[in-house]
Formats: sequence, structure tokens, C-alpha cells
Amino acid sequence: MSSKIMSTTKVFSILVILTGAISFALASDPEPLQDLCVALPSSGVKVNGFACKAESNVTESDFFFSGIAKPGVINNTVGSQVTTANVEKIPGLNTLGVSLARIDYKPGGLNPPHTHPRATEVVFVLDGELDVAFITTSNKLISKKIKKGEVFVFPIGLVHYQKNNGDKLASVISAFNSQLPGTLSIAASLFSSKPAVPDGVLAKAFQIDASEVGAIKTKFAAPKKD
Repeated sequence: MSSKIMSTTKVFSILVILTGAISFALASDPEPLQDLCVALPSSGVKVNGFACKAESNVTESDFFFSGIAKPGVINNTVGSQVTTANVEKIPGLNTLGVSLARIDYKPGGLNPPHTHPRATEVVFVLDGELDVAFITTSNKLISKKIKKGEVFVFPIGLVHYQKNNGDKLASVISAFNSQLPGTLSIAASLFSSKPAVPDGVLAKAFQIDASEVGAIKTKFAAPKKD
């Protein structure tokens, strides 16, 4: 084999390796470039995350949160309460790509259909039983009844919900592969956005009368303050 052919083969091999490496790098989140980057929301600067607090000002409290140790207070019409433990509550999570939440449910309580645009969610049942489900982009419903000690996964971006059909309180711990997964509640987003989605759009989308859209929006309206 001539040196020219060998050189061409070598170059081709290097290109294949580099292409594979670049593809792999683009398919995953970047690794942190420092030991820690405690969030400093007061800076007002965001570059796919929060600016970092000066390390000399970092304390243990930046990495601690006790808010999910106890059940949340449920005082809404859906009968569930989500208590987040994300970067907004734990500044030390900034750039680390993980967070938690606790969800508590009254008997009959529902965590309404919603999505997390930036994270996959894994729930671990602390107490009770739940009916859980998500919907694929081909409109297939994947559902399961889960009980204490069991785990269920909701893939990133897909619409999902949990419902307590039992007669006892239920609770879960949720884990996310994002420091701030975001939550887009389907019904609330459509019927209480500011500015409002036009009634005609919602009426046509849901195949209902505009008057029914107005009635639904009224139920989602924030209560007036004195």
C-alpha cells in the first residue's frame, strides 16, 4: 500500500473518531467547569443558568433545604401540593443538573396534566397509592397503579399526571435531571395565560362554544385582592 493511500486512510480514521466524539458531546449536557457555582439570582445575569456567587461567600446553607421533610399544606381545588427543591430553593444546585420535589395528595387529589420541558421525572412513592400516566406523541396512554416503595418514570417533555384514587393521603418524592425543570400545566396555561389565549382559538381546539370557554377561564381566574 502506498504512503499516499495510508495517509488518506489515516486522515479518514481521524475524521470518523472526531465526528463520533463531537456527536457524543452534543448529545449530553456539558460537565461543570468548576467545583461549584452557587446561584446568585440578584446579579440578574443568566447564561443557561445563574451567575455564580463568589466562592468566598459560599456557606453550607447554600446546599441545604428542609422544605420537603414534611407534607405540604394542600389548600387548592385539585387536592395536591407540589413543594420544589430546585435551584431557586437550593442555590448550590446551579450547574449540577439535578433537583427534587415533594408532592402530597389528598384522597381523590390530582396533580393535573402537565409537562416538564427541561427534564425527565422519576417519582418514588413515600405513602399511599397513585394512578399515574403519561401520553406519547402518538397519543398512546401509558398508565400504572403504583404504591409505597415503587418507582415510575415520566419521559422528558411528555404530558403526564398523578391521581390519588385511594381514601388515604399519598405522597411522592420526584427527582429531575435538571436544576430547574420547569412546569407547564396544560389547563392553567391555556385558560389563564397573560395575555389570554383568544376564546375562538380555545373553542375551536376543544370543539366547544365560546361561552363555555369563558366559564372555564372564570374558574382559573386569580381571586381578587381587597
